Amino acid sequence: MTATSPSPVGTLGAPLRAQPVLPSDTATTAFAPLAAGDARITSGFWSLRQQRNGAAAIREAYDLLETAGNFDNLRIAAGTKQGEARGPIFMDSDIYKWLEAVAFEYAREPSGDLLQMQREVTGLVAGAQADDGYLDSVQQIEGGREGRYTNLPWSHEMYCAGHLFQAAVAQVRGTGDTGLLDVAIKLADHLDATFGPGKRQDVDGHPVVEMALVELYRETRERRYLDLAAHFVEARGHGYTKSHGKEETYFSDRVPVRQQTTVEGHAVRAVYLGAGATDVALETGDAELLAALETQFASMMSSKAFITGGLGQRWDWEAFGDPYELPTDRGYAESCAAIGGVQWAWRLLLATGKPVYADAIERFLYNAFLPGVSLSGTEYFYVNPLQMRDHAHADENRSPAHGRRGWFDCACCPPNIMRTFASLDAYLATSTADGIQLHQFATGSFAFENDNASGSVDVTTDYPWHGAVGIDITASTGTWSLDVRVPIWSDNTSLTVNGEPVETTPGDAVTPGEYARVTREWKVGDVVRLDLDLTVHLYAADSRIDASRGQIAVERGPLVYALEHGDQHGHTDQTAPEVDDVLLDLEGAIETKKRDDLLDGIVTVELKGSSPSNHTETTWPYQRVDAAASGVGYPGANPETEPQDPEAVTLTAIPYYAWANREIGPMRVWIPTL
Repeated sequence: MTATSPSPVGTLGAPLRAQPVLPSDTATTAFAPLAAGDARITSGFWSLRQQRNGAAAIREAYDLLETAGNFDNLRIAAGTKQGEARGPIFMDSDIYKWLEAVAFEYAREPSGDLLQMQREVTGLVAGAQADDGYLDSVQQIEGGREGRYTNLPWSHEMYCAGHLFQAAVAQVRGTGDTGLLDVAIKLADHLDATFGPGKRQDVDGHPVVEMALVELYRETRERRYLDLAAHFVEARGHGYTKSHGKEETYFSDRVPVRQQTTVEGHAVRAVYLGAGATDVALETGDAELLAALETQFASMMSSKAFITGGLGQRWDWEAFGDPYELPTDRGYAESCAAIGGVQWAWRLLLATGKPVYADAIERFLYNAFLPGVSLSGTEYFYVNPLQMRDHAHADENRSPAHGRRGWFDCACCPPNIMRTFASLDAYLATSTADGIQLHQFATGSFAFENDNASGSVDVTTDYPWHGAVGIDITASTGTWSLDVRVPIWSDNTSLTVNGEPVETTPGDAVTPGEYARVTREWKVGDVVRLDLDLTVHLYAADSRIDASRGQIAVERGPLVYALEHGDQHGHTDQTAPEVDDVLLDLEGAIETKKRDDLLDGIVTVELKGSSPSNHTETTWPYQRVDAAASGVGYPGANPETEPQDPEAVTLTAIPYYAWANREIGPMRVWIPTL
């Protein structure tokens, strides 16, 4: 394939949209990903973000990786340049995630410059590989052969290998190039010769190699890679990290995977391990392992996820915390953890066919992943708290008080976001022997073919701003089923075919949190219309979530909303109420406004509330409220300053993902009530 040749074409006659996850024919799955090219986002909400990601972010990242020293590390390891290693030990992984994004973007929108960059950087990677297949540029520069695998909890050697494997598979599926696959096979063979039963017993401190080895198996059909992935999953929780003098919880190594009932430790590590273990369960038919993973995911979502779907409650160690420990202003919710949540939920959806995982993917994408990138597509949040106070101080590189940044010293999130946007088409629909399933809603084209029937549909929607989803049948043979997810939040949903209400399976009710199924011998020109209920809803947190007790969050459809300082107006003196101080009136009217002029076009939610017109300044911010306190002062009180009645204000909420795109300032998702 030359740099100017087009990529292969799928069933729909368009460039391939490469699939990041392709279970083998022998895998135990409820749903199968659509064939490459048979899922295409063509316009609308997600298309705009894909376009900006491809046109700007991915191409700019080439220069950012050069400037940061990632490419130079490969050159030094290859002996073509002199110098010392730069950056964190896992610098190579940023290159591999970017290469994966390049391959998926080329499959989405072929371009000669992408192919040229891919081949140039693949050459750098191949040049740095040792004769025996080992590859980790920083380790090769700093530790040499004798330093290999001597500090696996922190060295990220297999973590980097895993991202290389994923990039190599993406290249083959998206561009047809096999140069990086050759490197990946040599490295995988090296790992297989080094680790496993009868060999060295150890685990990498950062999971990802597990799902990567499974995907490499799927692409090459080399069973040894699946067996090694299964070995690494089963090796967790047996003291290998502790033998290096490290605490096991952070490294997802305290409890064997089959015995875990929840997630713990570093959030990205935990969800990557969950995704990899699910891949192993899919390919081996291990129902016991799959059941354990479903339990862990359910525990995570029920007590360790923010309302945005953000994962990782603690800044300390970027970690999950205790159940219901969900701080609003110090919540971590790393962008990479949201991506890992999507990857895990997608695999569980393929394995089980349960709509709860599609609901989770929607929440992750809109409210935990998307806030991590600017509307321009080129600036990023590493962490995504649910509140930022007035006068917040940017105390370190990752702090959101800086605003989004173009790159980080630890740059794991930007290329991770890039590869997710570039491959997003793959996460919207699946097929079975019965027909096609639509899990997420975006304007695009989707097709399937099996031994009994085939069909293709064009979806048209202004989702998430409007609830109408039109599905036009554009090709059909035989009798097949169209399954459409009814989101858990849509109370009143209607489904029609050619304008007539239809009876769906399992009954005539379109049930929130389920799939509505219509089975028939479809004709070209048939039109299905799904109307979702986008009524604004107010949510209160479980009483065990102390940080949000007595506060309310606002959702409309799939979107979590937030108050941002610049949108608040209503004082009689025309000054804006302070986001830190406002109170929500639960009895007040709620209105929505379509604002095409704001933040790429959004729907705002207007609520009634109040804001104090002044504050009583004290030297001690606590007051007695017990019965004996009547008429009693408190330290630091100023008895001459009487608080005035709060003023009524209109509070304007915007989608949480869009905050900090104009200027950085106070923001909150959870709003105290009157």
